[in-house]
Amino acid sequence: MSRRILVTGASGLLGGAVAQLLADRGHQVRTFQRRPAAGTGLESVAGSVTDPGAVARAVEGMDAVVHLAAKVSFTGAWSEFEATNIEGTRNLLAAAQAAGVRDLVFVSSPSVAHFGEPIAGAGAGRADPDRARGNYARSKAAAELLALAADSAQFRVTAIRPHVVWGPGDTQLVERVIDRARSGRLPLLDGGAALIDTTYVDNAAAGIVRGLERMEHAHGQALVVTNGQPRTVGELMSGICAAGGVRPPAFSVPGWLARGAGSVIEKAWLAAGARGLVHDEPPMTRFLAEQLSTSHWFDQRHTREVLDWTPEVSIDEGMRRLAGHYGGTAAQDEPDIAGRTAL
Repeated sequence: MSRRILVTGASGLLGGAVAQLLADRGHQVRTFQRRPAAGTGLESVAGSVTDPGAVARAVEGMDAVVHLAAKVSFTGAWSEFEATNIEGTRNLLAAAQAAGVRDLVFVSSPSVAHFGEPIAGAGAGRADPDRARGNYARSKAAAELLALAADSAQFRVTAIRPHVVWGPGDTQLVERVIDRARSGRLPLLDGGAALIDTTYVDNAAAGIVRGLERMEHAHGQALVVTNGQPRTVGELMSGICAAGGVRPPAFSVPGWLARGAGSVIEKAWLAAGARGLVHDEPPMTRFLAEQLSTSHWFDQRHTREVLDWTPEVSIDEGMRRLAGHYGGTAAQDEPDIAGRTAL
């Protein structure tokens, strides 16, 4: 049955994929973001979640909301994350409830429950703003708690946490890896041995849409969505580099050294950014170093049971699509190196 659905943050890779998938399934989709969102059959509305009036106008007449809009960065002032990720979510929740919206999917991140220690086959875990690492994760944790606290029989809310989303055109991970590898500035941490879950963008979008479709079963819960195919960081980096036509990382740095250096670089980058001297992401932060040197993969059995869904695009197929986009090559299919833990 066709529904009227608002998608916030649709100008990003994942938000755009979610909005288009909903439209392709016959829904009436309105997007809401700072800059125009491309897509077929979409009604695009410009605005910011920090503006309560704009948010109220965006949700008017909607049956459901998928909330992806967020400040995503490895560094930045806490006030910026708080304004967009926490207060922006608060604005959206209030406006959605006032407008009679039935369902809301809050798109979160597993980093809200990742506290610097290895995660091996765990479930979603509870978001904890006090223990999450970095301003992005802390603000998303606080926002997720706000969203789930609003869940009720009349206003159903679920949190979907796609993990390390990547695919063609991805500027957050893929293009940074390719650019840094091309310039010889891409090290592996601890030899790239950490085992991590990732999510191909089409799977992440499908999992989010499935959360909306299965709201009767999913509301009140946080669910991690991944490909369910853990790979080492080294293997993933090599695959991305091959797809992008660049040499893979040729040197390794101890994880403890990268974490310490990341803390120093992040503080210096933040100070330089406040003076207008830098405008891009720092080459390393403590949070990034922890992510690249610590195993984190998740048990997907509960997620797949609740959503009644499994990913369609494998890691190997995703790498082939990536190579087709960038003109590189993709490795031959290999056995799942963690097949016994793929669920």
